[in-house]
Amino acid sequence: MEKIFNNTQTAFALKTDTELDRAYFLFKMIDNEPLVRIGTAVTNFALKAHLPVEGLIRATVFDHFCGGTTEEDCLSVVDKMFTKGVSSVLDYSVEGKEEEAQFDAALEMTLKTVEFAKEKKAIPFAVFKPTGLGRFYLYEKIGEKQPLTLEEQKEWNRVVSRFDMICKTAYEKDVALLIDGEESWMQDAADDLVTEMMRKYNKEKSIVFNTLQLYRWDRLDYLKKLHELAKKEDFFIGMKLVRGAYMEKENKRAEEKGYPTPICESKEATDVNYDVTMAYMMDNLDVMSIFAGTHNEWSSYKVIEQMQQKGIAKNDNRIWFGQLYGMSDNISYNLAEHGYNVAKYLPFGPVRDVMPYLIRRAEENTSVAGQTSRELNLLKTERDRRKAQR
Repeated sequence: MEKIFNNTQTAFALKTDTELDRAYFLFKMIDNEPLVRIGTAVTNFALKAHLPVEGLIRATVFDHFCGGTTEEDCLSVVDKMFTKGVSSVLDYSVEGKEEEAQFDAALEMTLKTVEFAKEKKAIPFAVFKPTGLGRFYLYEKIGEKQPLTLEEQKEWNRVVSRFDMICKTAYEKDVALLIDGEESWMQDAADDLVTEMMRKYNKEKSIVFNTLQLYRWDRLDYLKKLHELAKKEDFFIGMKLVRGAYMEKENKRAEEKGYPTPICESKEATDVNYDVTMAYMMDNLDVMSIFAGTHNEWSSYKVIEQMQQKGIAKNDNRIWFGQLYGMSDNISYNLAEHGYNVAKYLPFGPVRDVMPYLIRRAEENTSVAGQTSRELNLLKTERDRRKAQR
């Protein structure tokens, strides 16, 4: 099969020499695990102490991984990427909030991004995180089948109504909606809620997408059960497939609380799980739509291969590839160049509120073997190529 992901000229066509140098410098830093740990601690301290570091963060890590501080801020990035056929998913990446006013603000912001998506061909999806709309503790309590107090029940009803308002709006405006996955111990409650939304709004096609984190060994079984339900009740399934972002946290909690870890025993087992689940969905495209969220080249090649074998058009709307902004441009831009559907997650929000997201990205890059060195090699190749051309 033709190897399309090594073309750095296509991958970095939108980057100026300065941006290329900055990206190289950033990934060099991220490649150094102690440095990431120190950097994270210093950044957290500086933000808590209200030291004037936002400008520095903005000029380096923020601008590389985020589209801007507001949704309007992002539009120039959205338009620029779309010139190369790469779409955007505006992701309001404010995490770890606990108050009703903040959940209502996240609701308003998500509804606004649905509106944006309706108006702009370059934004085919909207997205939100379940804990953006309600307290983590509530999801956890419901997942554990514990009874809620009267106050908590009222609070949960508000969470459900926020979900419903976003899904209903997405349905009415015909905008596909991705709902992110989170920690396993809150995910059951979120899954049930998202299934409810699929029942309601996926009657004609997949509008509402849940997320399967496939470093969890139980997720294919979960999908198969959902598939049975969908056949019985006649609704469509939308799924974003990712490997997952909370591995260390998951293993640590399982160990502390003495239950078997929900995480696959090895990276290889996760890769197999991802590819097998993807193949299962590819075999059931009559009722399923896929958002293949992956920075793994081999998984992406496998999807391409299956599409070719099944005679599925490259731009079939039931199959999208997705990567995060600032990462794996060699996958995103080369896929788009070859005519596949590609969307980059484009995080935005106030600098200090987006820091938890950015720190997770840095840690994730450090812990995924080979990810950072692959980015560095590609950036170096492109820098050398440009030098040679001068």
